[in-house]
Amino acid sequence: MGALTGKVAWVTGAGSGIGQAAAVALAKDGATVILTGRRRQPLEETAEMVRKAGGTAEVKPADLMKSSAVEKTVAAIAKKHRRIDILVNNAGLNIQKRSWKQLTPKGVDEVVHGNLSSAFYCTSAVLPLMRKNKGGVLIHTSSVAGKVPSLLSGPAYSAAKHGVVAMSHTINMEECVNGVRSCVVCPGEVATPILDKRPIPITPAERKRMAQSEDVGDLIRYIACLPPHIVINEVMINPTWNRGYVASLQRGKS
Repeated sequence: MGALTGKVAWVTGAGSGIGQAAAVALAKDGATVILTGRRRQPLEETAEMVRKAGGTAEVKPADLMKSSAVEKTVAAIAKKHRRIDILVNNAGLNIQKRSWKQLTPKGVDEVVHGNLSSAFYCTSAVLPLMRKNKGGVLIHTSSVAGKVPSLLSGPAYSAAKHGVVAMSHTINMEECVNGVRSCVVCPGEVATPILDKRPIPITPAERKRMAQSEDVGDLIRYIACLPPHIVINEVMINPTWNRGYVASLQRGKS
C-alpha cells in the first residue's frame, strides 16, 4: 500500500507537462486521480499512463475558466467519492504576444483567467468538501515569475502567478483551523509544452538542461504525502543550469 492509498486527488491541467507527471506520481503512491483539462484525448493518454503504472484514473474534461464547469466537475467527484483529499491546481497557459507593446485586453483576460481565476474557482469549489472531511491539501503551480516579475514570462503571466502565491498563503491563514493545508510550488524553467508559446524558440539542448515535468511531479507527490500536521507553505524548484544565472555571469565577464 502506498502512502496515498484511499485518497482522491483532483489534478487539473492533467493532459501534459507537470499535471500529467503529478497524476502519475500520485497514482503510483496509491491515490485515485481525477484528471481534468479542456481536451479529452490528452487526458485519456494520461489515464493510460496511470493505469500502466498500476494506478487508478478517471477522466473529467472541463473548461476551468468557467466557474459553472468547475462546480459541476467537483459535484460529480463528490457524488461518487464523497471526498477530495488533494487538489493539484495546475492548469495554466501563456500567450506569445505578451510584452506591453503587444498585449491586448483579450490576451490579458486569457492569461489572468487561465492562471488565476481558474485557480480560485477550483479552490473555492473543493474547500467546502475539505472542511466537511476535516482535512485536505491544495498544491498550486505558480512560477518563479510569481515571485520575481519577469519580462520573459510577460507582465500578465507574472501578475497572475503572483496572485496564485498570495491566494495559497491566505488559504493557510484562514483554513488551518479546519485541517486544510495549502502549498504553492514555484518552478523555474521546466521543459513542458508551454515553452512552445515562447516568442523565442527553445532548443532541444536547452530543454534537456531544464527541470523536467517528472521532477516537479515528484515534488508534488512528496508534498501530498506529508503528515496532516505539516505544511510546506511555499517551495521553489529550479534547474541547476539556470539560464538567468548563466546570462548574468556572461554579462559580468563582458
